[in-house]
Amino acid sequence: MKYGLNIREKGALDFVSVGALVHRLDPGIIPFRKATECAIYVSGGEFNCAANLSDCFRLNTGIVSAMVDYPIGDLIAERVRAMGVKPFYKFFKHNGVSGPNMATVYSDRGHGVRAPVVFYNRSNEAAAQLKPGDFDWKTIFAGGVRWFHSGGIFAALSDTTGQVIIEGMKAAKEAGAIVSFDLNYREKLWNIWGGRERALAVIAEIVKHTDVLVGIGSNEEELQKGLGISCPELDKKSKLDSGAFSSMADSVIAKYPDVKIVVTTLREVHSTNHHTWGAVAWIDGKTYFSPTCELAVLDRVGGGDGFASGFFYGLLAGEEPADAVNLGWAHGALLTTFPGDTTMATVEQVRAFVQGGSARIQR
Repeated sequence: MKYGLNIREKGALDFVSVGALVHRLDPGIIPFRKATECAIYVSGGEFNCAANLSDCFRLNTGIVSAMVDYPIGDLIAERVRAMGVKPFYKFFKHNGVSGPNMATVYSDRGHGVRAPVVFYNRSNEAAAQLKPGDFDWKTIFAGGVRWFHSGGIFAALSDTTGQVIIEGMKAAKEAGAIVSFDLNYREKLWNIWGGRERALAVIAEIVKHTDVLVGIGSNEEELQKGLGISCPELDKKSKLDSGAFSSMADSVIAKYPDVKIVVTTLREVHSTNHHTWGAVAWIDGKTYFSPTCELAVLDRVGGGDGFASGFFYGLLAGEEPADAVNLGWAHGALLTTFPGDTTMATVEQVRAFVQGGSARIQR
């Protein structure tokens, strides 16, 4: 028993997540209204964590998701394989016209004083059609699983996806896994079918089964809308303020006493390409802060998932709590220096950065 968690030492899968796979179109610093070409990245908060843990941290990981039998699905499935993630799909047949579809995210990078712009096409999304009973969890977990993860964007897609998360969490707990959830509250997604009241009800039920709560937000509005917790002092303080986080964590644990760890990134955005970056965790009654650093950001998308995956790795590897936070902080920082949503770092680079590595040329 460590960190208040009983983490299995072994399992055929170190980490399994359930969520939507998406593809992101990125025209770089050019706004979409003037774009002539785009890079394509495969993403999804849950997949990003599984991919990072496989490719950078060399763990055995899996993704449970929807897959559509058309060329976009083929593109996404190829990237899942390339990152070393084991897929567990429910397949949908595309009708050649309207879907079902793999969702598209459109995201330019902005530059300097011009912020990035993100919008979506999630029309007739296959992942939103997933429902309880679609996956054989006992078969997925048959060889043993150490960690199970999902997030709030998947929960917000429809009135059934939250139930898929809960079903998976219950099965994972029975298999002896630690369960984590990334709040990732997106008001626009919830407003389409349920609104804030429905969001509070669904997220509350999910958090009842959660051991590690990630990304609880750095402002009072997100915390209140996602978890129904009022903590107004947050908006009065810096997003890097230790007292604000401690107050927030205390409020979360008071409402959800089965949560063992609360963790989030701390980010001050000075411009699109200049952020001050840190992280903090409440673990077994103590608060642990990473160092802070100044980021020259190439692509900020996926930085939070980069932090989460590095932090999960630290816990799975049995690191001390402060070291787990620092591994997450370092990996999240490095991820913002790469294009795309998933890692291009190695675990050696992450550990070197934790130890104070510099950007001097490596010969």
